[in-house]
Amino acid sequence: MSTNEYTYKVSAAGRVNLIGEHVDYCGGKVMPCALSLKNTVWVRPNGENVIRLKWTDLPEEYELDLDKLESYRDLRHAKYHAGCAALWREAGHKVVGCNLLLDCTVPFGSGLSSSAAIEVSTIAALATAAGEKFDPVEVALVAQKAEQVYAGVRCGIMDQYASANGKKGHAILLDCSTLEREYIPVELGEYTLVIADCKKPHNLVESKYNERREEVEEALRLLKRHVEAESLSEVPPYVLEEYKTLLRGTIYKRAKHVVEECERVRRAAKLLKSGAIAEFGELLNASHASLRDLYEVTGKELDSLAHAAQSHPACLGSRMTGAGFGGCTVSIVKKSAEEDFKAYVAERYERETGYKAAFYSAEIGDGIVVETL
Repeated sequence: MSTNEYTYKVSAAGRVNLIGEHVDYCGGKVMPCALSLKNTVWVRPNGENVIRLKWTDLPEEYELDLDKLESYRDLRHAKYHAGCAALWREAGHKVVGCNLLLDCTVPFGSGLSSSAAIEVSTIAALATAAGEKFDPVEVALVAQKAEQVYAGVRCGIMDQYASANGKKGHAILLDCSTLEREYIPVELGEYTLVIADCKKPHNLVESKYNERREEVEEALRLLKRHVEAESLSEVPPYVLEEYKTLLRGTIYKRAKHVVEECERVRRAAKLLKSGAIAEFGELLNASHASLRDLYEVTGKELDSLAHAAQSHPACLGSRMTGAGFGGCTVSIVKKSAEEDFKAYVAERYERETGYKAAFYSAEIGDGIVVETL
């Protein structure tokens, strides 16, 4: 499909979270990286009162009336784009009629945040078409709201923030309470990141994602009767143990994961800065175990994939990444053994689950990129 008729090319990244899972909506710190897998939007203003959408790999085309953007919530492929346009305008920005051509290389349902890449790139494209400069942080916040309002997922800020603000070769140590960030170089030496997809599609709305949010909110509500804390991430592990009798079984398990995962992120940042990659890998294993046993968001497929990776001698650590209930693992693997690692994990995983894993080649890339054509 020709892109010659367009004026700008705007892209935003998918993301992989190295560590800090299910703590972003608890005010914790996370450590995502933007990926070279991305959603790309070719855009040109059309001088009309409509946004026209088409895709490189879908037959459908849509025309969205700028005066009726709120009425497209049930439009299968275009609801995200309509929602992004409506909320961007609601935030005080100009939205003009334009033609959009979209292409996504972030695998859908993989846990690598294809939805965030779509939302962020769409907003950045709309701003670019209107001739506006934009703040990537504001773009991320509006994109997060679009995910919550138009997809019904009560997500934290991590995915959209990483998609918009990623930096090539770096992880983002992001405080989800304050949005303060620190870019940390990811220098793995003789090791590399390997992303494996369990190929079991997930749907966060139909999954127990929102249920987990309710459980940790209940934990915080109970703890606040005795502890001064605005978020669960502020509660130290020893304080949680002191008041564990306040929380019934499941609620305590959920809170324990969040509190200990926040501590793992703090340790991981120090280890990555000092180049202690082996110890960093051990934290990935511990994170997966916690997500499996305490937060219960892994399932047979992700567990099989992570355990196979962890059992390979060239792997320093492996964990599920993303919301869980399907999706991907991220592993730290010796470069010289990468192909053997993939073959070993693929064979063992298929034998145990019946699914064929997919492996993605992706570098740590930039967030939003705008090019004039």
